[in-house]
Amino acid sequence: MRRKALVIGIDNYPTAPLRGCVNDASAFAAIMETNGNGSPNFEVILRTDVTTKGQLTDLIQQLFSGESSIALLYFSGHGFENDLGTYLVTPDASKSDVGVSMNDLLVMANNSKAHNRIIILDCCHSGAVGTSKLTGGAITSINKGVTILTSSKEDEASLEVNGRGVFTNLLLDALQGGAADIKGDITPGSIYAYIDQALGAWDQRPVFKTNVNEFAQLRKIAPKVSEETLRKIISYFPTAEYEFQLDPSYEDTNSEDVEHKIVEPYAKPENIIVFKDLQKFQSVGLVSPIGSPYMYFAAMESKSCKLTALGYHYWRLAKLKRF
Repeated sequence: MRRKALVIGIDNYPTAPLRGCVNDASAFAAIMETNGNGSPNFEVILRTDVTTKGQLTDLIQQLFSGESSIALLYFSGHGFENDLGTYLVTPDASKSDVGVSMNDLLVMANNSKAHNRIIILDCCHSGAVGTSKLTGGAITSINKGVTILTSSKEDEASLEVNGRGVFTNLLLDALQGGAADIKGDITPGSIYAYIDQALGAWDQRPVFKTNVNEFAQLRKIAPKVSEETLRKIISYFPTAEYEFQLDPSYEDTNSEDVEHKIVEPYAKPENIIVFKDLQKFQSVGLVSPIGSPYMYFAAMESKSCKLTALGYHYWRLAKLKRF
């Protein structure tokens, strides 16, 4: 099914112009069009010329209309809060009509037939989406399939530095691989974790709200370990508690062709192949040697290796045939 993304960036506000929103939106749109290997990702509509509330409303309604795998909204611009609610501000804002209400935005997302509806906002007070003044700021209903990621809490500003939004700058880093898991998948949850850890306790704080059974994949990059190799983890470790016994025959440098001290049993090609996989697993935290700091010494000293907690997670996924 289709993966749709509407990307909005507004700098041209008559009374309070911004500098980084168009740049941020353009960069986000460009990275979301393809995956790390160049394959198609989202069908992106980039709009940096929105001037009215009516235009913005129409665009959002079009995004969330019809059926699709993912309908994603990214907005970078002004956000505004008053006694009635919080708004995505448009350049035609007036005192009595500021822009698109975040309550209306949530209603459009909640009512959409898209399997996953993802809202990413880089604007002041953006954390208010999903709350209501009627309930004193309590969480309102977020329907199944809706995910919200915002640049700041409802009472915070969202900052620009050197012509770029602080939040979106980190968002782009996350999408380029900073938030990728071992398989190369990047999800809203991993993006939030990446941004949350990157910002200090006194900086603007990102907000994450969701009602999903599993996270949608927003982008994929080259995996740290191929899925073909990763699936072998259940053959090397038949049980989660299994300790894989090593010996010098697993180390390819333990060969008569290499000028250094060698010990028996000498390197065996079939064991070398297995050991290289195990070393890959260790490099990404899935396996750890027992009684030795490095896999090399574990092999040369005939020690063992075992799954880590993270390794058990991927072992279980392999057992369930999730990749």
